[in-house]
Amino acid sequence: MSGIMARKVGMTRLFGEDGKVFPVTVLEAEPCPVVQVKTPQRDGYSAVQIGYHGKRESRLSKPVLGRLKKTGAPPVSRFKEVSMPSEEVSEGDVLDVSMFKPGEKVDVTGFSKGKGFQGNVKRHGQSGGDATHGTKQERGTGAIGQCATPSKVWKNRKMPGHTGNGKVTIRNLEVMEIDTERNLLVLKGSVPGARNGYILVRKNRLGRA
Repeated sequence: MSGIMARKVGMTRLFGEDGKVFPVTVLEAEPCPVVQVKTPQRDGYSAVQIGYHGKRESRLSKPVLGRLKKTGAPPVSRFKEVSMPSEEVSEGDVLDVSMFKPGEKVDVTGFSKGKGFQGNVKRHGQSGGDATHGTKQERGTGAIGQCATPSKVWKNRKMPGHTGNGKVTIRNLEVMEIDTERNLLVLKGSVPGARNGYILVRKNRLGRA
């Protein structure tokens, strides 16, 4: 089995036996039903589609409800495809936190916090201009082009723009604790995104750092 969707609850800390403090992130990984299994013979590759974010049936469309009832899955409103050998699971199976164990390494993928529109100083860490002698370019972009030759702005120039809200993957996070009764997964360190954001937690593949 490869991965599961989880909701970011927040951060806290744990104490080791030697008194060391470890910052940890608590994730709530409710059971994710397997909605569809893709096989190399039919689809050209192996993967499974899991459902998450439970909702009332009255809030779902008829096509979605019919698809879920076909596999016997509970009502969910979101779906995610995860790379996984098709022979390991079948439609109607449920993935939960029991697929992980303490001490195991995992990779997490989520969307970072959005910062809105930002200038070069905030977005790219540029120093900005002088803050004295009557200058008006303290946090300005400055010159972005050349003279008559080549008389254009080069591609990939660092400019102001939308910051954050991008897909971020953090590898090799250690699983500290698992609570199967409350569907909680405790990871060492931080994960991308704000509270209540959804995170994809996957088993770390061997040989990948």
